[in-house]
Amino acid sequence: MDPVLREATLDDAPLLAELTRAAWRDTVAVTSSGHRETALQAAAHLQRGGAFILLIDDMPAGSVRWLPQEGDADVWEIMRMGVLPRFRGHHLSQHLLEAVVHHAQACGVDELRLAVRADASRLLDLYAAYGFELAPELDYAHANPLEPTPMVMRCRLRR
Repeated sequence: MDPVLREATLDDAPLLAELTRAAWRDTVAVTSSGHRETALQAAAHLQRGGAFILLIDDMPAGSVRWLPQEGDADVWEIMRMGVLPRFRGHHLSQHLLEAVVHHAQACGVDELRLAVRADASRLLDLYAAYGFELAPELDYAHANPLEPTPMVMRCRLRR
């Protein structure tokens, strides 16, 4: 299994939306906005930020997106990361995370942020292994009022 990552284009917006919905099905709480993801929303994210698509044997297996923080282009938020169920168990989400980290470094970004849902605290250790630290002083800009407030983590790329 050789994972390949490619940067998404606007033409990939429908695929990104489908990958998010399929990867989050039966994994993320049904109240999450990712379950109602549309190609228009994915296209808007691509126009402001970017995304990577993970391919296994030329088949889409997962994706991740990033957006510059509102008002601070040197801070990116990692979002909508997911791997399809049939490809799980091979640490593929790490490839997605590493791709964004390396891309952000190449672009001179100062900081990456991500939100960890309260029901996904098992991910805290994974993100910590990549230099992310809990940042309780930060609020998550896209918090769903129907769910517990997620934990925000940050990774400072330039100190």
